[in-house]
Amino acid sequence: MAISNPSPGNSRDIAAAVLTQSGGHSAPYATSHPLEIRTLQLADPKPGEVLVRIDAAGLCHSDLSVINGDRQRPMPMALGHEAAATVLALGDPEEAGLAVGDRAVLVFLPSCGQCPTCQSGEGYLCANGAAANGKGELMRGGTRLSCQGEHVHHHLGVSAFATQAVVDRRSLVKVDAEIPPETAALFGCAVLTGVGAVMNTAGVRPGESVLIYGLGGVGLAALLGALAAGAQPVHAVDPSPEKRALALELGAAIAVAPGDEGGVPATDVVVETVGKAAVLAQAYKAARRGGRIVTVGLPNPAESLEINALSLVADGKTLMGSYMGSSIPSRDIPRYIALWRAGRLPVERLLTSKGSLEEINELMDRLASGTAIRQVILPDW
Repeated sequence: MAISNPSPGNSRDIAAAVLTQSGGHSAPYATSHPLEIRTLQLADPKPGEVLVRIDAAGLCHSDLSVINGDRQRPMPMALGHEAAATVLALGDPEEAGLAVGDRAVLVFLPSCGQCPTCQSGEGYLCANGAAANGKGELMRGGTRLSCQGEHVHHHLGVSAFATQAVVDRRSLVKVDAEIPPETAALFGCAVLTGVGAVMNTAGVRPGESVLIYGLGGVGLAALLGALAAGAQPVHAVDPSPEKRALALELGAAIAVAPGDEGGVPATDVVVETVGKAAVLAQAYKAARRGGRIVTVGLPNPAESLEINALSLVADGKTLMGSYMGSSIPSRDIPRYIALWRAGRLPVERLLTSKGSLEEINELMDRLASGTAIRQVILPDW
């Protein structure tokens, strides 16, 4: 544990899944228990912050990458970054457009609204939000979590594997109360990232062909987004027969195992969601001349990408990174929910199972094995 003391103030006890060592536990996690359910103290929200009850929290590879050491973060840390929640208290009682009892989707990157990227409409690249996330703090500095007087860091400004959380107001988007929380949670990361990569970053147009590498929650969300955007045909690559079968059910024209892409023609847009440099290199080759390649996967920082430099000019290809689906959450989450209501984004099909906070390590094993798409924790509060 860190040795510094949190700021004094009112607090409440919560249950949360805490990681104390990144990369120090081997699978199966059900045996090594990298995540411990602990009683933490959660301080009151400051002005510009919100206290929420976590109604549902999704498991994502971004959580797993902190556990296995691919993504180094300050320890100890309360994990979880994709969630649906209910507002319990406001740090500023006069907070416009938000009230106690409102339902919300939590998002994993707050934006300051003042830096050059935010001012230019690219809040998903907010340097201040990224810096706070890297330090495991909230946007207004410091942490609101502690254990026996010692700081516990926030994961991506959310720490959703818990019964309650304090988040920045810009980490929260109000949604309608009738959306099931286990569905609403998926809009905060999987849908925001996958659908956004297709609609915002790539700007897929009706009739364009799309190829997706990786059919986890983000990859399948990208597939749904491509179909909603009018892409035809949509192809997919994944080693899991079950995920390929689901892709076909959802509307993919072809779904093949890695190595079997030979029958897939060169594609207008290729989306890579696996988070491996070698897969991104394959995705680059799969794009047609003049095609666009979008990567949303987060590889280990030690990996490097090797491509033919001449092809960027000679083939006119465009390689784009997409963080958070190049999305503005306050704009795009309501838009994607509207598509869900219209039946054009059946996000609930991505939900593999629901579990309890106490099952977190077993659920991480399923995520690591590739057998799960999106699992959701329903905290017992």
